[in-house]
Amino acid sequence: MKIGILEETREPQDNRVPLTPSQCAILKEENPDIEVFVQSSKHRCYTDDEYRYHGIELKEDLVDCDILLGVKEIQPHLLIPEKTYFIFSHTIKKQPANRALLRAVLEKKIRLIDWETLTDDKNKRLIAFGRWAGIVGAYHAIRMIGLKSGAFHLKQMSECHNFADAQQEFAKIKLPKLKIVLTGTGRVSRGAAFLLDLLGIKKVSAYNFCYNEFDEAVYTQLGSGDMYYREGVDKFNPDDYHAHPEAYKSNFYPFTKTADVMINGIYWDHRIPVFFTTEQLKEPDFRIGIISDISCDIAPLSSVPTTLKPSDIRHPYYGYNRLTGEITEAFSSNSIDVMAIDNLPNELPRDASEDFGNIFMSRILPELKKPGSKILFKATIAADGKLNDPYLYLSDYATEK
Repeated sequence: MKIGILEETREPQDNRVPLTPSQCAILKEENPDIEVFVQSSKHRCYTDDEYRYHGIELKEDLVDCDILLGVKEIQPHLLIPEKTYFIFSHTIKKQPANRALLRAVLEKKIRLIDWETLTDDKNKRLIAFGRWAGIVGAYHAIRMIGLKSGAFHLKQMSECHNFADAQQEFAKIKLPKLKIVLTGTGRVSRGAAFLLDLLGIKKVSAYNFCYNEFDEAVYTQLGSGDMYYREGVDKFNPDDYHAHPEAYKSNFYPFTKTADVMINGIYWDHRIPVFFTTEQLKEPDFRIGIISDISCDIAPLSSVPTTLKPSDIRHPYYGYNRLTGEITEAFSSNSIDVMAIDNLPNELPRDASEDFGNIFMSRILPELKKPGSKILFKATIAADGKLNDPYLYLSDYATEK
């Protein structure tokens, strides 16, 4: 088996890697039947010389490789026919920008396996950068509190070498009395909660958060049962919710009256109720003034109507005028300030890549060696010029011009 690590070509540039130099060396040492090659890149968080130091050969052309590993989408003309690609293709929600990518995958008879679709027998994702998205997203929320209040100023995590370096900034933080609501309990939200706990911010129950005031900064973490309800049903049933989310209503309204900061870390699709509406934003007692939207779904297909566009690492924040519904300068009067970076782990690419590579080595590589792997079959979007059975719903998307 020959594995090639792709140069990332998507704009804006992504610095992460699926395998670090030391992981490539370990992979080769533990698997003599596997060769690993790396395309040269000036943008990676790990340099070409670091790969060379660990004995990994650099090649401009990976045409001899069987399996190609990347992070972000690939420009269609760069796809090599009849290879197996592991990438985040961003096609399973029929994203318009990547229709051409899926069409090229089919035309070139490529086997496309999306990192996002690799799941266990309980449909839980096996590999992701989500934890680091949560950590960086929560840090942005804290940084925005400092910028908005003028109480402190933190470096952006992208300016730090790694997470250990970023933690040196924590000594600057002087949080005022405020309330932070964190949505979700998955990998992303657990990463955000880890950061808040690391900062020593007190965690309180959803009830106490809504109906009590505190003399310090506090946060609460909301699960689906805290955020949604079904009329006529007394007890929240998670299985029913996941099967019929369209039958549920948002229970988030009380938090809009008591939270100062929102960190959004849930997976969302159009069947799930939005947290609040643009009309509710205009209510005089709507209190949330800072939103770190890690999920970054863009309105109108968004759980958070203030997320009108993605931001980026160079320009991480913008304002939402709650009265006009227009984008404005961040931290201006009448603005709800929004962070909506869609590649947050890229701010700490070395840490995020190391975690990702460790999961690949322990959970995905064994499946590559297993004939007829059910996990790989479920994750295969297309192969041999055809959509795989679980993804036949993409047929119209792939053929539309």
